[in-house]
Amino acid sequence: MVVVGTGVAGLTAALRARELGLRVLVVTKEAADGGNTRWAQGGVAVVLGDDDDDSVDRHIADTLAAGGGLCDPHATALVIGDGPAAVARLRDRGAVFDAADGRLARTREGGHTAFRVVHAGGDATGAEVERALLAASRDGRVPMLEHHVAVDTLRTPAGEVAGLLVLDGGGVPGVLTAPAVLLATGGLGQLYQATTNPAVATADGVAIALRSGAPVADLEFVQFHPTVLYTGEGARGRCPLVTEAVRGEGAVLVDSTGARVMTGVHPLADLAPRDVVSAAISRRVAELGEDHVFLDATHLDGPTFRRRFPTVLAACIAVGVDPTVTPIPVSPAAHFSCGGVVSTVDGRTPVRGLYAAGEVARTGLHGANRLASNSLLEGLVVGTRAAEAVAADLAVGVLAEPRLAACQPVPTVPVADRDTLQRVMSRYAAIGRDAEGLAVVGSVLDVSAVDRPLETRVLVEDAALTLTARALIAAAAARTESRGCHVRDDFPAVDPSWAHGLTIRLTPSGQPMLDRPALLARGAA
Repeated sequence: MVVVGTGVAGLTAALRARELGLRVLVVTKEAADGGNTRWAQGGVAVVLGDDDDDSVDRHIADTLAAGGGLCDPHATALVIGDGPAAVARLRDRGAVFDAADGRLARTREGGHTAFRVVHAGGDATGAEVERALLAASRDGRVPMLEHHVAVDTLRTPAGEVAGLLVLDGGGVPGVLTAPAVLLATGGLGQLYQATTNPAVATADGVAIALRSGAPVADLEFVQFHPTVLYTGEGARGRCPLVTEAVRGEGAVLVDSTGARVMTGVHPLADLAPRDVVSAAISRRVAELGEDHVFLDATHLDGPTFRRRFPTVLAACIAVGVDPTVTPIPVSPAAHFSCGGVVSTVDGRTPVRGLYAAGEVARTGLHGANRLASNSLLEGLVVGTRAAEAVAADLAVGVLAEPRLAACQPVPTVPVADRDTLQRVMSRYAAIGRDAEGLAVVGSVLDVSAVDRPLETRVLVEDAALTLTARALIAAAAARTESRGCHVRDDFPAVDPSWAHGLTIRLTPSGQPMLDRPALLARGAA
């Protein structure tokens, strides 16, 4: 089994695969700790059963409400129901969460109706999860191939996945044969100029899955985190996140006049789901002709803030803002892909031998808008289930023989200029979209893309961004409504007839094509 990615989903899957006696190799294009998981601040949303004011059913209801009618209820129940066991396994592997009053401390984030988000290091949960999983992987002697970028799958004449084509840091190709490949490559934040994602989030897994014959779905639903530290006009690359938990502890959004942004917008006010808050901020800054608002935490206890949010504090101090004295300048930025490779909660995709887990996967948990802190939960649960699915599929002999894999040269595919792509995606395919702007994105990509053989990591990444951008705008143009993270200025209302997912596949010529607009397969296969 080859696992692509060293975040929460990939490492959880690799550890579980080793426990099940499988041979496993983990591949990552950076150092092992270079993924997105370590940047997660808020925590893990989970109901541990020691709070009479909360329940699994209530967590499920909050998730479905945030998802705008597109969550798969069965998948949602399975993932959330597996949450307590997943967190227990993580703690057994060495993760240390914050405690208070003899139990795990909890906070509340946007869209949650209860305090159920467990956290570590105050606001450094992702860093602790990644530390624990990496340490467990090294202790368990999970082999890792660092600084190798995944280019394409190896496939049998029948189209089954049976290995992986990679490039090392010098562009030298290599072949890894295996009956199962698990994509755990993370997100696509580098489609946009400003994002909370690190530089590695270039949609590699989406592109690999599409070229392997797998469908993707719900790519139009890109969540923009509402409170990213504003560092000046024209900010580029990874921008510091101001965790939603700051609002969970009582901070509020205000504009430059001091007026509350979320008053009258949603019953949960500043703790409304992220799509609602980001859209409200976008409307307010447009009305005022400005480019950011403020998160006011000055009324919170200073020592408590410093202890609870050390990561946020350090980022603010670095730009000259003391959040205990001065409101924090914030604006939305690309944060999380709610869609991805169509898969079950067991990680299985429609292509035999290809599995997906974590942000790259579309399991049905997130729908049109992810509920805060459900992402680490999904990575823990689906990573475990995917390894178990591979073991089960191997046991019954349904996976391909790796020796049947055909070795092909590196693919030659369209590659657009990254700077151009990011500029048009940020301008026309971010929070507010319309048919004219989406058409502009398509035209610009068509003009700027040049067929190139994927002989370097940069070309692999830029090709993945190009293909994923094309797939995203195809879905965004087709969905003529506003729902969750997908806001169409020319179709501002929710249309009940669009209460289903949209799938994209590649044509034989390699162009993204809208698949039949029908409800996607539900649940675990």
